[in-house]
Amino acid sequence: MAETSNGNHTVVTVRGVDATIIPPLPAEPSNGNHTVVSVRGGDATDSPPPPAASSFKDFNLGCSVPFMQKLMAEVLGTFFLIFIGCASVVVNSNENKVVTLPGIAMVWGLAVTTLIYSLGHVSGAHFNPAVTIAFASCKRFPLNQVPAYMAAQLLGSTLAAGTLQLLFIGKNDVFFGTSPQGSDLQGFVMEFIITFYLMFIVSGVATDNRAIGELAGLAVGSTVLIIVLFAGPITGASMNPARTLGPAIVSNHWKGIWIYLTSPILGAVSAAWVYNMLRETGKPFCEITKAASSLESA
Repeated sequence: MAETSNGNHTVVTVRGVDATIIPPLPAEPSNGNHTVVSVRGGDATDSPPPPAASSFKDFNLGCSVPFMQKLMAEVLGTFFLIFIGCASVVVNSNENKVVTLPGIAMVWGLAVTTLIYSLGHVSGAHFNPAVTIAFASCKRFPLNQVPAYMAAQLLGSTLAAGTLQLLFIGKNDVFFGTSPQGSDLQGFVMEFIITFYLMFIVSGVATDNRAIGELAGLAVGSTVLIIVLFAGPITGASMNPARTLGPAIVSNHWKGIWIYLTSPILGAVSAAWVYNMLRETGKPFCEITKAASSLESA
């Protein structure tokens, strides 16, 4: 800072310094003299406000590259899951039960494990509309992304089912979708319970900081394997509306479809909220019931 005096004026020059950090000069006597402050590199009188956040950031969400990458990951992941899992069902039926029920269960479980480790960091590895809706219901996933995620999952499932239909078309056509083998009530309750525990375990290992996150894939994949072993012969162990809808659209087979559209979603949402109650163990119950509104989005 340099100060010079020239006649009746005092000139203070500041280079590269924000004028806001300079204390105001004392008032000059009323003898007609003036004090002039000149600031180079900044405005001494009015500092411009910081630029406001873009008002159309959220509007352009659907066109952003990261979001499109997430949708692509959901399409590819759902395709792989449905293609591999349903292919094991078709091959087992056409090749004299060579895969067996334990083999089918292992295929589904290992496919889920592989996808979580390969795409979990990209899209969250949902591959299931019930999981997406459950996360959104308790503020752990942006609500405005739910329709796009569900569309991507349904697209991946339908493409996988169509590919299988083309590969195995012929006299030995096998329906590789899901349909209840008993009563509708039995199927509804079974799908609710198995989806509840699948989502409960997903919430525990994938969203709680106290869990060992590196083992999330193994935990979720093992859960799917166990469930398919006992629930597969009863309902097909869907736990996933996209897993049922894709083959149903391709095969035009709609038996019990309402079960697979409602029960997994209800079970997943219930599990997400129940786990949130366990997550907030240090708070009174009246605060636990309000905890979902303060959870951070994934």
